Amino acid sequence: MAHLPLTFQFGDRSVNRLGYGAMQLAGPGVFGPPRDRDQALAVLREAVASGVNHIDTSDFYGPHVTNQIIREALHPYPDDLVIVTKVGARRGADAAWLPASSPDELEAQVHDNLRNLGLAALDVVNLRVMGDVHAPSEGSIAPQFERLASLREQGLIRHLGLSNATATQIGEARMIAPVVCVQNQYNLAHRADDALIDTLAAAGIAYVPFFPLGGFSPLQSGALDAVAKELGAMPMQVALAWLLQRSPTSC
Repeated sequence: MAHLPLTFQFGDRSVNRLGYGAMQLAGPGVFGPPRDRDQALAVLREAVASGVNHIDTSDFYGPHVTNQIIREALHPYPDDLVIVTKVGARRGADAAWLPASSPDELEAQVHDNLRNLGLAALDVVNLRVMGDVHAPSEGSIAPQFERLASLREQGLIRHLGLSNATATQIGEARMIAPVVCVQNQYNLAHRADDALIDTLAAAGIAYVPFFPLGGFSPLQSGALDAVAKELGAMPMQVALAWLLQRSPTSC
């Protein structure tokens, strides 16, 4: 059996292929402060101490809360740490997830991320295409991606990516500026992006699954449990291992 690559390139940055998604550092429903802020800080510090150098976040987690926790826990950041954030949404007073994707809204969100993370430039910014929230839907993203590309030219963003995007939208974005990663829902039970993953791998673009373990509805499978028992592992370890072997560019 071939050895799996342990790292992948996000543009000019090398990351270990098992990263940390910071979404749940905020309070219940990804809204408001965490129940135990000290524990949230400790989780982040332990993740980095264990070798994680790729953290996924957004300023609409909380909102603002998760990025502020990341800054408190880890700033000044290790030289090898890559923080990937996303723009394109906002939170309602009732904690609803709402689109916020006009070019001006996106630019304001970039500055929110810079301020709350304590950075002069963001490593990677993903344009979150709201669509059906957890499922991609078609529609031009050119005006939005063009504004982000302009901010990249200004030096506020180093690399660009997409989240919850279709193959057509990815192609449209690549005509505007380089795309280093795509973040869509994908796991053992949700494989709608099978063909897209292979296309992106051929282009050297990282594929970063969100909800890799099922998200708000954790994966449950008799077959997964049986394989885990045979291997002497936990089911979620097997699910993550399957994702890593699925493509050399999944991370």
